Amino acid sequence: MTRSDNEVRAHGHQAPPDLGELEAFACVARHRSFRKAAAERRVSASALSHALRGLEARMGVRLLNRTTRSVTPTEAGERLLARLAPALREIGEALDEVNLFRDTPSGTLRLNVPRAAARLLLAPLFARFHQACPQVRLEVVTDDGLVDIVAGGFDAGIRFGDSLAGDMVALPLAPASRLIVVAAPAYAALHGLPVTPDELKDHACIGRRFPGGAVYDWEFVRHGRPLAVQVNGPLLLDDDVLILGAVLDGIGLAYMYEAMVADALADGRLLRVLDSYCLPPLDFFLYYPGRRQMPATLRAFIGLLRPPVAG
Repeated sequence: MTRSDNEVRAHGHQAPPDLGELEAFACVARHRSFRKAAAERRVSASALSHALRGLEARMGVRLLNRTTRSVTPTEAGERLLARLAPALREIGEALDEVNLFRDTPSGTLRLNVPRAAARLLLAPLFARFHQACPQVRLEVVTDDGLVDIVAGGFDAGIRFGDSLAGDMVALPLAPASRLIVVAAPAYAALHGLPVTPDELKDHACIGRRFPGGAVYDWEFVRHGRPLAVQVNGPLLLDDDVLILGAVLDGIGLAYMYEAMVADALADGRLLRVLDSYCLPPLDFFLYYPGRRQMPATLRAFIGLLRPPVAG
């Protein structure tokens, strides 16, 4: 038995842990990281680690295995987390019911969204939401990968409809901007432009890689049927701003949201390519766990995203 184990057992009959300590443990165990949990709780990692050691001492059992590179729950920690997680959710929902009686909601609203949705849908709403709900802290995490919002501690997420889990409540939002192919006039002057999607194989295309590692196939519609085209070129990027800069520099063709290139199209810095083959706009969906009561903060945010339709 190690000295630290003896210390844990020696303090096993002190006062029971308080709610804040249990929430801190659940946060660290969920993230498997003191740094990430500290950032979420807005405290220092050292303060969080100290608090968790105090919790272990009072409970008389080790809850977390710590190394210089990782933090993982022990068997006891896993069992505690499994029982705590639903209880903490129930407490949060109970407090949020009281929030419904306030004139304006308060608290934190955490959303996980793709970067394009953050720019196109959310950014224009930030000022309005702050004015409507000044006591709500809105946290938006941009992530183009598929994320388990429950495990990540998010209230809701935004994704395309075909990437949603079946146990989620999904609310359609305003259609996203179309995805279109664009090129700089300088590129067109040197290389010409494709007339059909099949001709993309003869052109330099600026590719996109998703966080999971997959390279995106450009999607079109031909004769009413979907068509996916593998493209190649000198650049493979994962950020719209970088892709926009590259296409403006004439490096190759790019596949981008129309709204992100609207100014460049209007002033002639970019040209439309294969426009008749491009897909119609796809719907973004806001989704949240169906088994939970909707937080008042989320209800208020949805009210801005989806204003009531006039009867």
